Amino acid sequence: MNSFYLILGSEAALADRALTKLTAQLKDEKCEISTLFASDALVGDIADALAPSLFSERRGLIIRDLQDLPEDSKDEVTRYLDSPDPTMTVVFVHKGGVKGKALLDAIKKLKPEIIACEPIKKEAEKEEFVRNLFLDLQRKATPGAITALVGALGNDLRELQSAVGQIAADAPSGTIDEVMIDNFHQGRVETTGFDVADATLDGNLPAALIALRSALETGTDPVMITSAIASSLRSLAKVSGANRAVKSFELAGQLGMAPWQIDKARRQLNRWTPAQIADAVGAIALADAQVKGAASDPIYALEKALTRIAQKG
Repeated sequence: MNSFYLILGSEAALADRALTKLTAQLKDEKCEISTLFASDALVGDIADALAPSLFSERRGLIIRDLQDLPEDSKDEVTRYLDSPDPTMTVVFVHKGGVKGKALLDAIKKLKPEIIACEPIKKEAEKEEFVRNLFLDLQRKATPGAITALVGALGNDLRELQSAVGQIAADAPSGTIDEVMIDNFHQGRVETTGFDVADATLDGNLPAALIALRSALETGTDPVMITSAIASSLRSLAKVSGANRAVKSFELAGQLGMAPWQIDKARRQLNRWTPAQIADAVGAIALADAQVKGAASDPIYALEKALTRIAQKG
């Protein structure tokens, strides 16, 4: 691998994918990988992380959100650039723009491998992004399936990333076709459903109820809302069983989730216990049955389930 990589651009979904792939390459080379978030760096943290290894082992350092690096720590990077360690691979992640530009220019002078992560607008580029996401997860999708998914969620690459991870994990083995996409994502309704799910799992009942009413008023099927909440609860359950010391981008392939999904689930898990997750799964399963015909008032059934889950029983 190269000694320096620069993941550059504001599109977080592309940066997540690039970081996941680079991390996998570093692991293949038996590198010891460390990650620092620039905004959290204290004086000396970066210098310590970049210090030569006593045992000449291959190492990798990922510095995320480089544009937020405090002034007091920037010289630790520039000093290293003058005399890099041949056993170290450094991955810089920068969102672009003028913030931190001087340090960015200093890094570019070393001719790192630059991975551009600028927002993509063209439908063909979005379809290529989705195709590659499926391939990253060892799944193939038909051109029609990819077109359908981009047509449903194409304005939000992270939503596409989330959808691909969920579909790849849940769809039967074999090629993913348009019928499978229709089953998982009918129109844009699940996007609204996940808005309801996020507020509910965050414990924000007023926001959850407002989102629910807004979703229903704009035509979202109640079944899709229960489906979105159930999906989010499955994500919580998956992540709850993973070692918290393992970085999200290292777990992405194993769990079939995007790194940002894992990070979000970990934040939400701070207020959940396994028993509460199990109770919430039961509550949404009951609500799902009720909205499919077992209740005379499916909206009331949904509100009751949201209240129980947001208040954790």
